[in-house]
Amino acid sequence: MADPQRYEGRMEYNRCGRSGVLLPRLSLGFWHNFGSVDPYERSREITRYALDHGVVHWDLANNYGPRYGSAEETIGQLMDDDFRPYRDELFIATKAGYDMWPGPYGNWGSRKYLVSSLDQSLQRMHLDYVDLFYSHRYDPETPLEETLQAMVDIVRSGKALYLGISRWPLPALKVACEYLRQRDVPLLIYQGRLNMLDRSPQEEGILDYCQEQGVGFISFSPLAQGLLTDRYLQGIPADSRMSKGKFLKESMLTPELLDQLKAWNAEATAQGQTLAEHALRWILKQPGVTSVLVGASSTAQLEKNLKCVMLR
Repeated sequence: MADPQRYEGRMEYNRCGRSGVLLPRLSLGFWHNFGSVDPYERSREITRYALDHGVVHWDLANNYGPRYGSAEETIGQLMDDDFRPYRDELFIATKAGYDMWPGPYGNWGSRKYLVSSLDQSLQRMHLDYVDLFYSHRYDPETPLEETLQAMVDIVRSGKALYLGISRWPLPALKVACEYLRQRDVPLLIYQGRLNMLDRSPQEEGILDYCQEQGVGFISFSPLAQGLLTDRYLQGIPADSRMSKGKFLKESMLTPELLDQLKAWNAEATAQGQTLAEHALRWILKQPGVTSVLVGASSTAQLEKNLKCVMLR
């Protein structure tokens, strides 16, 4: 049973561009911690906590895991065990664009791949439709019209309610906005990496363009995979993501970066915040930002991240 007070002041919601959609200021990402290698009961605790605190936007992709597809399988089990009665309260997103299966049709942006991938995603998640379907990355080889028309047809088929794109360059974003608007399936949201260390959506004009066009913006990797926390202020812990070297490399933690992190941490401490809270609040203060995507390896971690959206 979900908490009957889950919408009573526990979360604030922002309008997503010029749409009817309201997204929580903080959304839950499934990139890590929800795959086949992770304990199911922990995933269950985190998602229950999320709904009980109004975090109703859950963000997935076909290849989230590891194993590829297993985060979506976790959602399928969660829907069957807990969340089927609350399906209409949830805003569930998935994506296709990166490598998913072998051969020429399991990657990039062709109609063949996008439609097949979403069909597989719906099967894994035990859903009839997703609320939001993304092109996960720009495909420089497939004609944009093919990718975009496939996405239009996906909405018209009832398999998705809204469309998004992730990490497309500005010229392609402009084409997408115009193409989709002309076909009465306007672009809902753009997903990009925006944090205190990576401000490229602002520098490249993407955030400004989204605001002009009435397109929402959601930030992923808001804590720079842990750099914008107190995790690395005293060096590299043996059990940290950086020590494993897959996505974060030890060479990234230069003396100059460490000095900057310590300076930001001092600013946060002076304001009674952690560095992570400081970094999340910085993103949410940027004009045009609808929501910020956070991962969570425990309910305690999600609780800490939620603190930043309740403070002004």
